[in-house]
Amino acid sequence: MSCLGDEESQLSCLSFRGNGAVKMTTRSIVRQLGWLKCSFLLCLVMSGSIFWVLRLTESPAPMLTPCRPFSNRCRDALPDADAWIKWHRLDCQLQRYVTNKKLRCSSLTRDLHFVTRALSHEEEEYPLAFILTVHKELELLLRLLRAIYAPQNVYCIHVDAKAPQEYRLAVQNLAGCFKNVFLSSRSETVTYAGFSRLKADLNCMADLAESQVGWRKVLNLCGQDFPLKSNLELVRHLQSKEWRDRNMTPGIKQPAHFRRRTNVRYGEIGSRVAVIGGNKDPPPHNLQIYFGSAYYALTRGFVNFVLESPKARDLLEWSRDTYSPDEHYWVTLNHVREAPGSNVDGGWEGGIRAIKWEDQIGKAHDGCNGRYVRSICIYGVEDLPWLIRKNHMFANKFENDFLPEALDCLEQWHRNKLLSHASVPIESSWLLATPSDSHRDIAA
Repeated sequence: MSCLGDEESQLSCLSFRGNGAVKMTTRSIVRQLGWLKCSFLLCLVMSGSIFWVLRLTESPAPMLTPCRPFSNRCRDALPDADAWIKWHRLDCQLQRYVTNKKLRCSSLTRDLHFVTRALSHEEEEYPLAFILTVHKELELLLRLLRAIYAPQNVYCIHVDAKAPQEYRLAVQNLAGCFKNVFLSSRSETVTYAGFSRLKADLNCMADLAESQVGWRKVLNLCGQDFPLKSNLELVRHLQSKEWRDRNMTPGIKQPAHFRRRTNVRYGEIGSRVAVIGGNKDPPPHNLQIYFGSAYYALTRGFVNFVLESPKARDLLEWSRDTYSPDEHYWVTLNHVREAPGSNVDGGWEGGIRAIKWEDQIGKAHDGCNGRYVRSICIYGVEDLPWLIRKNHMFANKFENDFLPEALDCLEQWHRNKLLSHASVPIESSWLLATPSDSHRDIAA
């Protein structure tokens, strides 16, 4: 009788043969069982190895570190702070999260609490475009983008060409996680008060003009700004009766004491702007030069005018060797009657930026509770009530390593307001902080 076939057949066959046969095959059975045992252990080891390789390949997101608590001074600075002053902030070290090489886009929006839906039909029907010019303070950029982000909007980030490569890569990685966020196709080496600062905005404008997003108005920001209005409030402000079809470029006719900025030739020398020649020719097309803010809210038609109009191009070329041309270029063009959305009778109105200028102490404000850098206040917590009362669109400026609790308080106040205006169900990942009981439940 031949004992061939599967294991069950072999064992059945052996049971019908004598003890001698059993003795003769015992060693082979033991060897077979031993081989099966080794195979099982080998598979187990290999499976474990494959499991850990897969886990590493998944690139889990880095753990966020515990946060500093809200400052008790928030209670005196912001309305309704008593309701959340003891809440637990849900994330810190955003910069470390984004710079981690194991960054996983699929979890970034959740872990960093980005709003992932249009919060109202009104906002969805009026998408905005944003230009952000940045060169440092990655964490501030993250918090700014998170505050102004909405999936229906579009965002162009201009990273200064002289920024460290690690910074550029981090911003590029961040932008790569969103379909509506991108880096400018051309980067300028930006010099304070130089033509390069104006060119950075224009580079992003050219990119946004090609965008498939049907944005209605574009606003420009720097990395140390922070919004005072929710996206819904911005939309309502920009399409109010006063501003619906108009550009917002605060400014006035150039005062006599500022004329040297455009009467004498300037150039970028290293990291500064200096006089490089004598008097300039008068502005082209007999244009009246205005002076004002470098920040704006512009219609899409006006952007196309800036990019295509010979008058705009000639003014741009003439402005190349002026001082801080972004403080006269936009506002001057906005007083050209044929420019779409022009505001030929406009002045300082609009409420774009709340800034505590050093030379305005005792006039527009009672002083800075932080410190002054280039005559602009870096805010502390005690400056927040003034910012809230001003009711402008944005506040400038904040720093990450100097009085950071000011931005902590303002960010939570802004997120509470943003979510309170929502007409869709609130998702838990949109919260920046939770009540203490909720935190304990999550921890348990």
